[in-house]
Amino acid sequence: MNLRKLAVAASVAAVGLSAVLAAPAAYAAEEQFFPVLAYRTGAYAPNGTPWANGFVDYMKLTNARGGINGVKMIWEECETGYATDRGVECYERLKGKHGGATAVQPLSTGITFALTEKAPVDKIPVITAGYGRSESQNGAVFGWNFPLVGTYWMGADVLVQHIAKKEGGFDKLKGKKVALVYHDSPYGKEPIALLQERAKMHGFDVQLLPVAHPGVEQKATWLQIRQSKPDYVFLWGWGVMNATSIKEAQATGYPREKMYGIWWAGAEPDVKDVGDGAKGYNALAMQHGAEPNAKVIKEVLEKLHAKGQGTGPKEEVGQVLYMRGLISSMLQVEAVRVAQSRYGKGKRITGEQMRWGLENINLDQKSLDGLGFAGVMRPVQTSCLDHMGSAWARIHTWDGKKWNFTSDWYQGDEKVLRPMVMLASAKYAEEKKIKPRTPEDCKK
Repeated sequence: MNLRKLAVAASVAAVGLSAVLAAPAAYAAEEQFFPVLAYRTGAYAPNGTPWANGFVDYMKLTNARGGINGVKMIWEECETGYATDRGVECYERLKGKHGGATAVQPLSTGITFALTEKAPVDKIPVITAGYGRSESQNGAVFGWNFPLVGTYWMGADVLVQHIAKKEGGFDKLKGKKVALVYHDSPYGKEPIALLQERAKMHGFDVQLLPVAHPGVEQKATWLQIRQSKPDYVFLWGWGVMNATSIKEAQATGYPREKMYGIWWAGAEPDVKDVGDGAKGYNALAMQHGAEPNAKVIKEVLEKLHAKGQGTGPKEEVGQVLYMRGLISSMLQVEAVRVAQSRYGKGKRITGEQMRWGLENINLDQKSLDGLGFAGVMRPVQTSCLDHMGSAWARIHTWDGKKWNFTSDWYQGDEKVLRPMVMLASAKYAEEKKIKPRTPEDCKK
């Protein structure tokens, strides 16, 4: 690992270094290796850092609990800066270390696109919890991609369901205008297909407003919003782009109550510097929100931070993006546990065996409660053909000081989503000459 890339600030460098030092240098047969593709520098660091801290802390907590049936987790961080080329470099550098990577979580849709064709060759699953390619839910075609607990099509669908409920029904959306302010990248473009499909169904207009990286210049975008007066604004931003959007909405007088962010635009770094100016701003909560009172958080504080072994500042433990990283890490840990049930408890598993584990996750409520996630998230059950496993989300709203849940649970509508997933994945299979797996293939 190149420590100079983390030396932007002493505190950031210390966090990154501690994560690396936590990983034993020598490879042992009973250790399970996970690369950590992180970004603690640049325009996306305020959001990428707490995710990485939660991600690493759960691996530390797993080891403190005795490992996965005795198998300890090891990891190594590599700074991507959210850049696709650097992400691929990190992947190539780390994939063969310590006996081979178990799985990889890119935390970038762009990097995910780049790794999608590498994964089947390397036999390393790509876990994209709440991001990545929406059509990769279809495991028959995308055998190594796992968009666990939510895709962007699902998220966009839930947002449309929510505004339809506010308006009094889907029929009331006719003639309405929804502006999509999106990061001009594969990530930001993901929801467009779903919104256009829903627009055809319900008769509303979609205004597409791309924002160039890193998203700090948006005056022209919000001038267009002031002129077109959309009924709602959906925000698909990341990093500094999110706070900039909210500040520009405030400056132009656009009601924050009519703004809805995807789950990557609905965390503390997006609103804390705006404070009361962000009051009323809404965002999707992907399974969870800020969860400072969760049992697993109390355990992290007791077993790690109280002993000076936490990865980041104690104050962020339990916040939205910290929880996202924690849950992403928990899902991979449980997939290893499932794989061990077939390939041997207390055994290190391979990337190929990990794929089987990821395809057979069955986290019911009792299991989640036992892991310390009671009241945090809903059950997750994957299969060989369904690599998402859960399609639930809620809305939470910023009150000027904290996030509060302001809706009941919504579930992505499979009648809308499944045909889109099947059509897009079939097109991908044809382009790449992939023979889709059958249910019979899955039993092998």
